[in-house]
Amino acid sequence: MQSIKKQKDPNKWKYIQFFLRSWAIQSSWNYERQMNMGFLHGIAPILDKIYKDPKDDCLKKEAYKRHMAFYNCTPQTSAFILGLSASMEEKYYEDKENFNPESINAMKTSLMGPLSGVGDSFFQGTIRILAFGLGINLAQQGSILGPILAMIVSFFPSFLVTYYGGKIGYLMGNKYLTKLYNEGLMEKVMYICSVVGLMVIGSMMASMIGITTPVQFGEKFILQDVLDGIVPQIIPLGLTFFMYGLLKKKVSTGWMLTLCIVGGILLSSLGIFS
Repeated sequence: MQSIKKQKDPNKWKYIQFFLRSWAIQSSWNYERQMNMGFLHGIAPILDKIYKDPKDDCLKKEAYKRHMAFYNCTPQTSAFILGLSASMEEKYYEDKENFNPESINAMKTSLMGPLSGVGDSFFQGTIRILAFGLGINLAQQGSILGPILAMIVSFFPSFLVTYYGGKIGYLMGNKYLTKLYNEGLMEKVMYICSVVGLMVIGSMMASMIGITTPVQFGEKFILQDVLDGIVPQIIPLGLTFFMYGLLKKKVSTGWMLTLCIVGGILLSSLGIFS
């Protein structure tokens, strides 16, 4: 019988890129946009491959700029978003007239929250504790297998999720994006992604900006309780919109950080914010 050689997957190099570069996604973490540069580093080889023609340099620059937006997600689950983003970039290049590139960042924003919640709980809150708990027990008994086993148990599920997450994200994107466009559902998907993205940003404002006011008059009038009765977390919301207004006016990040630091110290010392 004639042997049949298994055909190689032409996209395997992409899966390897998603896998390897997801591990380095926090290498250039910053306080302004967090893991955005790491994400761009992860998708850059795909963008260079898509926009390889010199006449597409403007489109490549737009794509690079597009992926410099705010990004923060568990590194292991980021491979899935990298794969899905890569397939969406390819789809946009093939059909620029009908594909809205804003849907790419909308998709990223909508997936960051859910995948971070699942990824952090699984890898940081479960796998790491189990792996190093087992490793510490062996190390206390003088066994060299303690640290080795801890690293192996930690790495194995991370390897599977990162590699196959990128592969599934890319293949699923190619498959379902075509179906969504053929059935005219892409606008609805983008609308849902935008709503979920706004929910994620809203929850981040409420949970990450912990500013309250200790101002009160007498024992009954407590300003923070009054504000919470109007709109819960109204102070973080107001400060977020204030910073957004400064961004729209092209105020530099350095001045905004200086304003936050100096203003925070001043208002805190005056007893207005805590």
